[in-house]
Order: sequence, then structure tokens, then C-alpha cells
Amino acid sequence: MRALDAIGHALAVAGSMTWEITWSLILGFTLSAVVQAVIRRQTIVRLLGDDRPRTLARATGLGAASSSCSYAAVALARALFRRGASFTAAMTFEIASTNLVIELGIIMALLLSWQFTLAEFTGGPIMIVLVAVAFRLFVRGKLIEAARQQADRGLAGSMEGHAAMDMSIQAEGSFRRRLLSREGYTSVSHIFVMEWAAVIRDVVIGLLIAGAVGAWVPDTFWQHLFLTGHPLAAKLWGPLIGPVISVLSFVCSIGNVPLAAVLWNGGISFGGVVAFIFADLIIIPILVIYRKYYGTRMMLTILGIFYAAMVLAGYAVEFAFGGLGLIPAERTARVAEAGITWNYTTILNIVFLLLAAVLLIRFFRSGGRAMLTMMGGSPEDGHGH
Repeated sequence: MRALDAIGHALAVAGSMTWEITWSLILGFTLSAVVQAVIRRQTIVRLLGDDRPRTLARATGLGAASSSCSYAAVALARALFRRGASFTAAMTFEIASTNLVIELGIIMALLLSWQFTLAEFTGGPIMIVLVAVAFRLFVRGKLIEAARQQADRGLAGSMEGHAAMDMSIQAEGSFRRRLLSREGYTSVSHIFVMEWAAVIRDVVIGLLIAGAVGAWVPDTFWQHLFLTGHPLAAKLWGPLIGPVISVLSFVCSIGNVPLAAVLWNGGISFGGVVAFIFADLIIIPILVIYRKYYGTRMMLTILGIFYAAMVLAGYAVEFAFGGLGLIPAERTARVAEAGITWNYTTILNIVFLLLAAVLLIRFFRSGGRAMLTMMGGSPEDGHGH
């Protein structure tokens, strides 16, 4: 009975977090689908041909607009690299498309606080600058050329078919006219559902892990791990240990935010939370994919540079936000609620679930089922969509 009670408690915590974030996820993916529907893939490739600051700024903006799950973002970055984008620009695009996106910011504000959303969108560009500088200083052209040769072998990773699909509106005309057309409606529905299909596994796993950790792991464990009795040591330790926990959790994309909320309540530093969320691009399954895509040496290079950049970005937001008095004084992340009540969350969930249903119906009525079967296929399977 104790085991069943423990499982029930963990599922209750996970269910509570799910109810809190449902409307925000639907809103974020809808806005992202609208943006992606009007930005054509060939436009992105054309703008990312070098690693100048202006190009990397474009890569950041386009990546933030082209929201993706971590697996699809990694696959898309390789596709851009193979089609002529510079390696640094492709990595910049990859970082932005998972860590500087609308839905991530909304869910962080809901489960953690608006300060964490601001820290994410402050630390993200810092991390990108650090990665760009590191690639310029330490990565030689010979290694990049070897990575390109490996990338051109086309070894399959994950979400290859999804990354190859260009579902943007192809018709000409103004933004408003294209978006309000039947093609625009179809394009938005296709992107919305396909993005959900790409992240749903990680979101569910992340919620279940967060529920289990929140229900079963005592606060004293986290307090010892995060050195909460030593304020300065905790600030220095948090950004170092945060990415390590993320790597070992195997959870990426939006799915690691619920666990970040549990860690914050447990005592990890403010900068540690930010570094933890950034680390969705170096979890073990994705490192395996990097090795397939670019070879062992480049995989280890990406791991080292990304980890160092995440840690330094975590320190930057820790001390900058601390100096400005923007770090929340209380650790009250919304990990569990008493139950479903008639409040703004319930009303918003009903409204946005209806919106999701409308887009889902359009998706299946316009040939979307065939696209779902090609999500994990080869890049060639996804062309023409």
C-alpha cells in the first residue's frame, strides 16, 4: 500500500503541474506555428552563410522564431549546415530554437516566476556569444571540414523527417493575406500538431520525473547537494551541477522546466536553474546524435564548449540579477496544487483546448496523418511538405 500511495502522490504532483501549464503550452505552440508558417526554410539557409556577428544575430532571431524540440533542432541545425550555413550559425540557430522560444518563457513564468523567464532570455544571448567566441578561438577549419564530411554521410539521428519538412506558406502576398488564407490555416495546423508530436514524449517524461522527484526525494537531500548552508558556495556550485543533473535526467526541451521547479524549491541557485535549462542540448541521447552527425572529436568539442558557456551564462545571470535585486526571495515554484478549481487556469485551459481541437481537426482533414508517419524517417522522406 505504501508503494501505491507513493506512486499516487507522484502522479498527483505530475497531474497538477500538467493542468497548470496546459494552456500556456498551447498558446506558445500556436504563436510559434504562426511565425514558422510565414518564414520559409530557404530564407533561413540564405541568411546563415558565415559567422559574422550580424549573421549570428539573424541566426538567433530565426532560431527563436523556429521553435523546435531539442531533437528536431539538432537535426535541423545539421540540415542547415549541409545546405551551406556556417557551423557556428547552425549551432546558434539550434541554441535559440530550444532556449529562446515563446512557450518556454511562458511555462517558466507560470511554474517558476517572471524573473526566471527574464533570466532565460538574458542568459541565452550570453551563452550564444560565448559559444561563438569559443568556436572562433578554439575550433579549427580542419575540424569543421571533417564535421561537414561526416554530416554529408547523412546518418540518421532522431526527428530527421520532421526537421526536413518545410510546412511554411508558399503563396505570395502580404503577411496578413497569407496567414488568413486556407493555405495559412492548414500550414499553422500542420506545424502546431507536428511540434506537439515532437515534444510530447519529453514533456510527459519531464512531468513524470518531476512528479516523482517532488514526491519522493526529501528536501534535505537537495539542501546537502546544493550547499544551501553556504550562500557563496551555493551560487558557485549551482551553475556547475545544474547541467550535470540535466545531462543525467535525459529530459530535454520544455520537459525539463517542471524538474527545474522542483530543483529550485530544493535549494539550487538561481543561476543553477538557468544553466540546468540550457543543458537540454547536451543530454546523453543528443550527444550520441552529435557523434553520428559530426564525429567523436566534434561531439566532445560541442560538449565542452556548450557546458562551459552554460556555466558562465549561469554565473552571469546569478550575479547580475542578484546585484539588481531580481532573484526571488521565496522558493515557491508551483509544483503541486490542491486540485482543479474554477479559476483563470481552468477557463484558459478550456479556451485553448478548444483551439487545439480546431487545429487538430484541420490537421487530419488536410492530410496530416501521412506526415506523422514520416516524423522519424530519413531526411529525404520529409521533402516537399
